Parts: sequence; C-alpha cells; structure tokens
Amino acid sequence: MSEIALFGNPNTGKTSLFNHLTGSYEYVGNWTGVTVEKKVGLLRNKKHHLIDLPGIYSMKPLSSDEDVATLFLLNDKFSKILNIIDASQLERNLHLTIQLLEFGKPMIIGLNMIDVSNQRGIQINETKLSELLEVPIHPIIARNGKGCKELLNGLDSNTSNKIESFKIDYGRILENKIDELSKLLPSDLNISKRWLAIQYFEGNEQVKKYLQSFIPEIQLQELYLDTEKQLTTTESCGSLTKFIHYKRHQHIQKITSQILVKTKTSKLTLTDRIDTVVTNKVLGIPIFLVLMYITFMLTFDWLGFPLADILDGFISGSLTNWIMVLLGGIGASAFLESLVIDGIIAGVGGVLVFVPQIFILFFAISLLEDSGYMARVAMVMDKLMEKVGLNGKAFIPMIIGFGCNVPGVMAARTIEQPKERLLTTLLTPFMSCSARLPVYALFVGAFFAKYQAFVVLSLYVLGIIIALILARIFSSVLLKNETSVFIIELPPYRVPQIRTLFRSTWDKGKGFIRKAGTIIFGGSVLIWFLSYSGPSGFDVPMNESFLAMIGGIIAPLLAPLGFGTWQAGAGLLTGFLAKEVIISTMSIIYFVPEANLQAFMATQFTPLSAFSFMVFVLLYVPCLATVVVIQKELNSKKWMAFSVFISFFIAYVLSFLIYQGGKFIGL
Repeated sequence: MSEIALFGNPNTGKTSLFNHLTGSYEYVGNWTGVTVEKKVGLLRNKKHHLIDLPGIYSMKPLSSDEDVATLFLLNDKFSKILNIIDASQLERNLHLTIQLLEFGKPMIIGLNMIDVSNQRGIQINETKLSELLEVPIHPIIARNGKGCKELLNGLDSNTSNKIESFKIDYGRILENKIDELSKLLPSDLNISKRWLAIQYFEGNEQVKKYLQSFIPEIQLQELYLDTEKQLTTTESCGSLTKFIHYKRHQHIQKITSQILVKTKTSKLTLTDRIDTVVTNKVLGIPIFLVLMYITFMLTFDWLGFPLADILDGFISGSLTNWIMVLLGGIGASAFLESLVIDGIIAGVGGVLVFVPQIFILFFAISLLEDSGYMARVAMVMDKLMEKVGLNGKAFIPMIIGFGCNVPGVMAARTIEQPKERLLTTLLTPFMSCSARLPVYALFVGAFFAKYQAFVVLSLYVLGIIIALILARIFSSVLLKNETSVFIIELPPYRVPQIRTLFRSTWDKGKGFIRKAGTIIFGGSVLIWFLSYSGPSGFDVPMNESFLAMIGGIIAPLLAPLGFGTWQAGAGLLTGFLAKEVIISTMSIIYFVPEANLQAFMATQFTPLSAFSFMVFVLLYVPCLATVVVIQKELNSKKWMAFSVFISFFIAYVLSFLIYQGGKFIGL
C-alpha cells in the first residue's frame, strides 16, 4: 500500500482535510530521532495511507517541527505529495508549493478556503493555475468537506505532474552552480539533485548534512562561498538565501498576476470586525480573562458540578453496592473486598467523578482553538511577553499546558530560537493542567462554594504570573544576546463543526480516562496496600500503616505551610505520579464518597490552609510524565533537575507567604 504525504502551511485546514479523507488516525507515533508526533491514516477508499506532516512555511527548517518535513523528504519512501493551500493567502502559500514542486515527486493540490477567498473579493482561475504549476488542482472547503470526494478520487488517479518537470530560472550564475553541485552527486540517487542543490544554497542544514555523506564538507563550503561571492558581486543580492527567495517570489508574482481577479469590496470582513475588538491593545487581555472566567463557571458552577454529583452518586452508591453484592456472591476474602472497595473503587472512582468537569474544560478550549481565537490570544500577549524576554508564540505552549503540561512542553519545539524554546519548556509546567482540576474542585467545593470559578481562575492567573516573573528573571541571564522573532498566522474566524469539536475534546480528554485505568489504578492499589499494611502486619489502623509513616516524614516540612499532617504529605508525595492521584490518596485515606469528602475536608483544613494547599499543588514538582518529557525535549538531566527544584522552591516559598501572611493579618 503506497503512502501519500500531506504538506501545508499552518492554519490552512490540514487537520480538517486529513479527517475528511481518512476518517481517523490509523496510528500515532513519533518520527525517528525526534519527539514530533507522526499521524498516519488510511484513506476512505482503503488504497493509500496519508501521512500528516507538521505545518510549515518553508523547507528551510527553523524549528524541530520543520526539520521533520525535510528529513521525511530525504529519508522516507512515498508515492505522491498532497499540498493543501489557503486560497485566501495564495501568494504566501505558494512559496512552500514551489519548493515541493522542485522536489519532483508526483503532486496534487487541494485549494482550500475558496469560500473565504471569495468573501475577501479574491477569485482564482484554478484551471490557469493548474496549467502554470503543471499539477492537478481541486478546489475544496475542508471545514465542511466540500470537494474532498473529488480530491480523494484525484489522489487515486495517475494524473499528476511529471517528475522534475517544474523549474524556475534562478539566473546564469546560480544555474551553473546548481549543475556543478548536481554532477558531484551519485548518478543513482533517488532524490532530485536539482532540489538538493537549491536547498543547500538556500541554507537548509538538514540537506547540508545529507550532502556531506557524498561530498567533503570543505568542497561544499568552497562551492557555497564562491557562488555567494559571484552573486553578491553581480546581483548585489546580500546573500544566497535572499537571492533564491527573491527569484521564487518573482515567479510567484508572475503566476498570481495571471490567475487572480480581485473584485472591489468596501466591507470589512467579519474577521476584521471581530479583531478590532478582541485584539485591541486595551481590551484584548480583559476579554481573554472574561472568556476564561466563563469557561470556569461552566466547568464548576453551571454544568460541571451537577454532572459530577450525578456520577459520584452512581459510583459511590449503585456501582459500589453492585460490586459488594458480586464479591459477597463469589465468597471473596476480606482482603480482596478491601482491595476492590477501599482501594480501586475509592481511588479510581474518586478521580473519575471529575471526568465531566475535565471534558467541559477541554470542550471550551477546543471551541476557542477551532474558532480561531487562540491565535489572537498569542498576538494580544506578545507585548506583555516581550517585556519579560519572550514573544507571543511562547504563550501558545502555555495555553496548551492548561489541558496537559506534557503536550504543552512538546509544543515549545515550534519556537525558533533555542534559548526561548528552553525557557518556554521550563515555564510551561507552571500552567495549571487539567490533572490539578480535581484537587481544586474538591477544595473550592468545601471552602469556597460561592466563589468557585473566581478562586480557580485566580490559581490559573497565578500560574501565568509566576511564569512571567521567572521569564523576566531568567531571560536577563539566558537570553541576553538573542533576538526574538514573532511570526504567527491569524486564521479567519469560523464556526467550529460539532463533529470536529467532539473529536478534538475526546482526543484531549481520553488521556485522563486512560490514566484512570493505568497510572491512577496502579497508584490506588499501591496506596491502598501501604494504608492496609504496616510494620505489625496487615489490616492495621490507618495511623499505624506504612503510608502514615511515609507521610509523617514529610509532614514537619509542610507544617509552616498550614497542612503539616501525614495525610497531606502522603497525598503530595503520590501526586508526583499524577496530580489526580492526590484525590485517590485522600479518598483511600479517609474512605468517604467524594461529596462527603468535601465536608470532611472542612475538619482537616481551614480556608486559608486550603488555599495554601491548592497553591502548592499548582506550583510544586511537575508530574512524572512531564519531568520525563522535559528531559527528552531539552536532552539534559541538568535542566530537568533544575525544573523540579525551581518548581518545589517557588511552591514552598509562595505557600509559606500565603499561610503565614494570612495568619499575621488575622485570616
């Protein structure tokens, strides 16, 4: 079965097209040697696999995401290229298209967003564009699937451009040098020699490494410098990269002048009208905070808590009773009954009751992402981020971190500058992920019932503020001489499709359920065993268990923070596995249903110590999965250890100040 590679700029509708052509991912993995996700789907006609490449603007890599595209072309076998183009941004998109055409593989183009293009008064002669590029072109609207069936049929046909038929004239000097470099390469090479030469002269480091396996580095370097010297002398081009980009741009303008018809439109588009408000330098950040507040009201007050109460009633009531009857019917031992009821049901069930709230939060985030708003948040935050030494693009991994810190940390790889990427990776764990949400839900329900959304929002904002303060401190040390570059695509606003929204929500939220069946299940069994056993044997009083002994070692360290009990110490220690396990631990230790656990917490904490505890959970050591990903992304145990230390230090100092300061003023 052959493989088709899907290329396109970011925000061109590549994911929507992938979903329409395949229906779903057949599997998700990682590209060899990097941690960038690799998504492969089977086309609906069951004849080809479609490989979804990361969205890129050019073949010249600026980040590890963009490295993947070049490495794929150099090393992987595939039969055809599917290039998706945003019709409303045709000129910019064609820069990547030209480079893919130069690669010489059979290619087909999906001309997307033709509806947006028409709304902006831009009409495209697709037939003429197909003639000029020498490839089949199918107009589509990937968002609703219009034209995707015809595109799928086109992928199955043999009509495509002739291999290596497309060429741009780069001028006598560069064309001679392209030929000279091509002749140095083996005759049996399966990759277009012309494409390799152009990419090398344009400064593609991955291609340079590839060529060094055939040509000595000194010889390559001499050829490059000689070419640049001749062009600089005769063309005053500044650099080879700029010259190639200029020639490519000239060719694109020649094409667009023949196929674009711009009609007069005096009206501002809907996107333009919305952007005058939501990206306003005064209103932008307040609007973002209001939307987040509404999200938390939905998650906690309006919808989330009622659904959580219903689920809790089922788990702690009917489900527990059914399982007890079943265990009694099969004559289960007291040990097995305690394991299932006190360990698994109390531990895993205590976390699962928060599934409705987690999915509501993910649904709201998916809604903001799919509508096109999240890109505006990055732009609005750019000026603030610039003041602390980063740029608006660094805020995107932080937003993703609200869902889960692991993909948030991985998203930092899209940042071009290495030091900014390092700093963003270190700061993203301070974003309050969904795994912390069950802890907040438990405590705000017990102590701040009238102000739940406001208290939770304050924790999210606190995480952002701490990250920005640390960014300012670290950037003065780590990013002294680094120039920041901020380029972000602002897609048009769209009404998200319900199917896409639910799929996106499920993709984000299924990890929470998966953890309930793996990490939380295993953690609950371990916690139950430690609470069930002690130095004197099994079925011991809780205060004499191994769990109490372990928690008791940590408790004195936590006393100045307002929660110096062995129960709190044990919960925080097990929370290193996953923050949800804190709830599992408390459910097992106190063995009360989640609704009653909230009431019971009022006897163990005060409102001040409860808020101090939530702040500590927000900021202290990242979960095990995040720590592992930090080490993989930065390829450094030193930075991983630094991340763990700084998180614990900040959490301890801030919780200490909140609790002791609150006591000082009489709270």
